[in-house]
Amino acid sequence: MSASTTKRPPLGLPSGSVRALLTLLILAVVVAQLLRGQEVEVLWTETLMIALAHYFTSRRFINLAPEVIRQLESTGQLEQEAHPLYLPRHTIRILIFTVFVGVGVYLYRQDRLFDSQALSILGVVFAYVLGTVAHGILHWWTKGKQTPTVRGWEDLKAAAVLLVLLYTAATYLFEMPEAAPRQVRDTALALVLFYFGSR
Repeated sequence: MSASTTKRPPLGLPSGSVRALLTLLILAVVVAQLLRGQEVEVLWTETLMIALAHYFTSRRFINLAPEVIRQLESTGQLEQEAHPLYLPRHTIRILIFTVFVGVGVYLYRQDRLFDSQALSILGVVFAYVLGTVAHGILHWWTKGKQTPTVRGWEDLKAAAVLLVLLYTAATYLFEMPEAAPRQVRDTALALVLFYFGSR
């Protein structure tokens, strides 16, 4: 391939580096505000959720044997998956997860973990991360096969999330906010993020 047709990642950094930097910067602002006990603006929390969801799901998913992937990469038929910021694989994900665990521990020791803002932000983030971990464990346990048990679990999970969100959405649509207090709304959103993470 000529240099003019080769796809160059932004700033000449490995693919995913700009996304990683943006995610880490957004994370830094939200964490700093949480640790200082200051209110985190809704725009920052929403941006964090979008950035995390995109970052954790934008990696390549190919269900091929590692040796087949290596062969396709060596012949140029498949683009090599770069590691963002030249760091070892999964470093950014581990860093993000470690930061949230650290913030949770710090807030717990300060007796602030169950403040509504901290609980809502950490709760939805951990729900999404828990979903991705659950997906990885299930995929490893079943070796990626869609057994009847796996299909049953997926159906049960989908039905539960749909029912909870349907109820919560109905309270908004029919203007009955008292029927879904903040804890119910946060739980509904956490379940939705768990579901997306586990897909």
